[in-house]
Amino acid sequence: MRDKLEYFSVVVFIFFIGLLPRFMIYRFLKFIAMALFRFEKRRSTLTLTNLRACYPKKSEVEIQKMAIDSYKSVAITLAEIILMLNDKIDLESMVENGDEFLKQIETYTKDAKNGVVIITAHFSNWELAAQYLPLHGYPMVAIGREGNNKLIEKNITTPFRQRYGNKNLYKKNALIGIVKALKRGKFVGLLFDQKAGGNDSVKVNFFNLPCDTTKSIAEMKLKLNPIILPIFFPRNRDGKYTPKVFEPVEYVADEVTETAEKIKKMTQKYNDILESVVRENPQQWFWMHNRWRLA
Repeated sequence: MRDKLEYFSVVVFIFFIGLLPRFMIYRFLKFIAMALFRFEKRRSTLTLTNLRACYPKKSEVEIQKMAIDSYKSVAITLAEIILMLNDKIDLESMVENGDEFLKQIETYTKDAKNGVVIITAHFSNWELAAQYLPLHGYPMVAIGREGNNKLIEKNITTPFRQRYGNKNLYKKNALIGIVKALKRGKFVGLLFDQKAGGNDSVKVNFFNLPCDTTKSIAEMKLKLNPIILPIFFPRNRDGKYTPKVFEPVEYVADEVTETAEKIKKMTQKYNDILESVVRENPQQWFWMHNRWRLA
């Protein structure tokens, strides 16, 4: 019963919010975000704790502003997702320099006989990237966590993420699907900035702080040799997005021989790339994650 009530509530919310003018959707969700920041202390406290640890030289005023801006960024992303769900926003109008970006993708992946692993993060509007690439002929096997509500997952989340040809795979049973996709020369998409643990992770630095990070990207590179392609969609001041794609990461830590040390050094390389992106636009990253297990 609870799942049904949650699902019905989400459907109604998406529908009625979608009826509002676009500027009202953004304002309303920013209002909700500010209310959550003020009154939902567990998550806002974690956000502030993360920011203080990563930016120890910034004043408390600066930290508070960064946290608020991060919440507003998430609100913008949610507003755009609702607009996408209601088919009330044109993806092409959201992206600047799209042709140049797609040419880079073509250049970097044209010889991808072992497939492509796109690595990205909960940065800016991460769902836009997952929609824009398949829309332009680059569908991917997208790896993600299965939502707690099966009805929402089945009827909203999965159809949304697969609308242009993507295929969802849940982390729990993803390995076989990933290997099959890469062996067929396909694209696989991973958000690798969430906390990890156990045998699937390795401890490396992120913002000069140790954190458990998935080692699956490095393992795939060593075993299957796919192209590792970092892609991010930073948001501009005007609300549009200029995609950022790095050159394929070929680094396999040849300076060491032990596999575990190779994996650690390679994973550190991926974290360094993400950190460089976040440092350019720190307010656009999802600081609400318990990334370093500080709280």
